[in-house]
Amino acid sequence: MPLDETARGVYVIAPTPFHEDGRIDLASTDRMTDFFLQEAGADGMTILGVMGEAPKLDAAESLDITQRIIRRAGKAGIIVGVSAPGFAAMRALARGAMEAGAAGVMIAPPSTLRTDDQIVTYFKQAVEAIGADIPWVLQDYPLLFTVQMTPGVIRRIVQELPSCVMLKHEDWPGLEKISALRGFQADGSMRPISILCGNGGLFLDFETERGADGAMTGYAFPDMLAELVKLSRAGERDRAHDLFDAHLPLIRYEQQFGVGLAVRKYVLRRRGVIASDAQRKPGSTLGAKARAEVEYLLSRLARHDARAKLAPAG
Repeated sequence: MPLDETARGVYVIAPTPFHEDGRIDLASTDRMTDFFLQEAGADGMTILGVMGEAPKLDAAESLDITQRIIRRAGKAGIIVGVSAPGFAAMRALARGAMEAGAAGVMIAPPSTLRTDDQIVTYFKQAVEAIGADIPWVLQDYPLLFTVQMTPGVIRRIVQELPSCVMLKHEDWPGLEKISALRGFQADGSMRPISILCGNGGLFLDFETERGADGAMTGYAFPDMLAELVKLSRAGERDRAHDLFDAHLPLIRYEQQFGVGLAVRKYVLRRRGVIASDAQRKPGSTLGAKARAEVEYLLSRLARHDARAKLAPAG
């Protein structure tokens, strides 16, 4: 089904599994898709995002892995990151993904944008390029892209571009932005949109209380994120916060710039989701000390969450 403003729950940001020699690991890709959607309880996946190492894939690889995951996912919604330096490449991947059965695409702003008008104009041109019939996600990640989108600018984009149906909210601090956007919706000055949050789930405990519909991030325990969102939706506030608090040390460790993906892939490998924690070069790796720290965090987490009770590291 095409993505729309009613989307909620957890859309896992998926890494791209690689073999040690840099080839895409297709068997791990299948196993990862099954784990996220069938075991972890995710509502969908977002692929070819920042943590998917999308810039390291060529056009053919990007479309091939998109088609493979969509076929494997069945009815689950798959969102495809199509951000690119030029609109021709963005259009080709967006149209190819939708033809393969994607639910929608995600677009991030280039780091050169500075003024409000520049931001709005860019997304208008992006929609012209991919087609107004494709539902898309606005990625707001100023810490990485250095583009500051105020609530007012986001409202302009949503109002002027009807095919924008979701915000991937990754501002930091960003709780007030969620409240402002939901306020616009309440007073009728902005049409409803879905809001899913990133930042590794670092603020998800309160983001859901501010009106977010769930998470779009890639923490190594997406099953915890799905449980947290369900608890929050059911009004089980203390249980949701207790679960979040138990995972927070590992969430924080995984959120480190530069090595966060290495941590995430390491834990996913330890959980048996992917066969290797390799990244395609250039990429980061964990040293022996860092691996020991992650193992220590997992052992502490296992006292509260059995999902972290893993076999000894080999």
